[in-house]
Parts: sequence; structure tokens; C-alpha cells
Amino acid sequence: MSQEVLTEKRPVVNQDRNLKEITGPVQNDLQVFRKFFKEEISSDVFLLDQIINYLLRQKGKEIRPTLVFMTARMFGDIDKRSFVAATMIELLHTATLIHDDVVDESDKRRAFLSINKIWRNKAGVLLGDFLLSKGLLIALDYKEYQLLHVLSDAVKKMSEGELRQMKTSNLFNMTEDRYFQIISEKTASLISACCQCGAIATTNNEQVIDTMKEVGLKIGIAFQIKDDLFDYGLDDIGKPTRNDIKERKVTLPLIYALENATKVDRLRIRRLMRKRRKSSKEIDQIVSFVNEYDGLKYAEEKMVSYTESALKQLKSLPIVSGYDDFEALVDFIVTRKK
Repeated sequence: MSQEVLTEKRPVVNQDRNLKEITGPVQNDLQVFRKFFKEEISSDVFLLDQIINYLLRQKGKEIRPTLVFMTARMFGDIDKRSFVAATMIELLHTATLIHDDVVDESDKRRAFLSINKIWRNKAGVLLGDFLLSKGLLIALDYKEYQLLHVLSDAVKKMSEGELRQMKTSNLFNMTEDRYFQIISEKTASLISACCQCGAIATTNNEQVIDTMKEVGLKIGIAFQIKDDLFDYGLDDIGKPTRNDIKERKVTLPLIYALENATKVDRLRIRRLMRKRRKSSKEIDQIVSFVNEYDGLKYAEEKMVSYTESALKQLKSLPIVSGYDDFEALVDFIVTRKK
């Protein structure tokens, strides 16, 4: 996959629009999806039903089901297959978030106490397993074997990406190529599945389906780079999190800065990054280092490059309607402030 860097950013067309406005064309579909999703995951096991009701209160941005619907309407009409696809993807995504919270021992998710914090790790693992099994059953119940194949492949890649990141988690063996491989598997594979499944739901055109898989992969890479930018960014790109720095995660802005720094600065920052506990002053030093050596600028250029490439590919397809809405959603993904 090309990693060509663009020297100029294209004009952003929707930076003053909020997500609800952007998703306006599919808001009715999202409402139907929420009802469909709730019905599919209901259970007569009291504890499970109690946890699921708590889970349903934690509504996120719904980027993934929105991508399914936005893709579907570009090539046909949104129907039951689209809702099945969106539900399967949301089940998979939610299950991975719950399992991630268990592995990372996280206390919060979307401003709520995490499920593992309230009901302990065992309940979190079992709920994640339940959601994954529901995704499989929905595919079988509706005989959506093609969707099942796409989602199973995404689960495989996401797991491989997580394990690959564990193996390359230190400063000595993380390279730019490995970084892109990891985020392609860990994050972008599911975004790719959203666009691919959205196309499958409304067209039999294999070229469209294959192209949307690639378009989604590039959007997913841009999505993850944007997340990584938050850690090193200043106020103009959103509230800095600094979580990656605290957790010693090596991402693209830092990789580029380390590759272009003087030997003295490189050794100093490696030493700071290795520390399990960093002071605010030390974190500020790392952020300043990344900005000084253009790590932030380089990562932003990469993000724009992948976005541009995705939209260029999309324009080559026989789109029925809704291209501008899809483009606005992609712009939101790479300009969001959190």
C-alpha cells in the first residue's frame, strides 16, 4: 500500500458541522438499527440482561454502523441486510472494547465505569464472548455467510494486530512499517469491514466490494493516526490525552521524531519513554521533542495522504447517491477534536 505523503492538505469541507448533522441522511436508519441491535442482544438471564442494559446506555459516536449505512446508500437501498451487517459489526466492536478493558484493567469507558470495574473481569470476559457468539448466530440465522466471512477475517486480523503490538512494544523494534502493519490489522481492518459489508448489503458488483474494502482500510488507518495525534497534539487539534506516553506506546509521531533526532536527543527521549512513571515535566519534554522534530506534522501529512487516496478510489466507482455525505463523514473522522 502506498504511503506517499502529500505536501498540502486539501480544504476541509465540514469542519464546522457536528456529527449529528453529518449523519442526518442516515439518522432514521440508525434509529431502526438501535432497536434491531437491542432486540438481538436481549437475554432472559437476569445478570446478563442487567449488564446489557447498562451497556446500551454507553452510546458512542456510532461511526462504524454509520459507515455501513453511508456505504450502502451509495450503491443501492438500505434494507434488512444493511441492519444485519451493522449489528454484526457493532457486536464485534463492542465485544473487543469490553475485552480490551479487561486486558488493560481499565476503570472507565465513555465516561461510565467499565463493566469489568462493576461486575469484575469474569463478567466482562463472558459478556464479550456472548456478544461475539450473537454476531455468529445472527449471520447464520439470516444466512449471511459472506458477511460472516468478512467479519471473521476482521476478528482474525484484529487479534493478530494486538499480538503483534505486544511483541513490538518497545522502542528498539518498532519501525514505521511495523506501525502501519499493526494499525492496519488492529484498527483499520474493522473500518474496512464496515465499508465492505455496507457494499455487500446492496450490490453484487465484486469490483465495488473489493474497492470499498481498500477504501475502508485507508480510512481506518487515517482514523488511527488521528487518535495517535491527540497524544502529542496541542490545543488546535483537540484536547491532548498523553495516554500513549504514559503507557509507553510507540506511535507514528514519536517514531518519525526518533528517526530524525540527534543521537543525544534520541537517547534522552528513549530513556524518558521507558520510565513507568513520568512526571508532567517529563511528559512535556517528550511532547516538545516530537513537535520539534516534526513528528506531529509528518503524521498529519500521512493521515491526509491516506484520506485523499481513499476518496480518490471511491470516486472511481459507480455511485448512485450520497458521495458528499460519505466524504463529510470521512472529513469528520480526520478533523474531530476528540
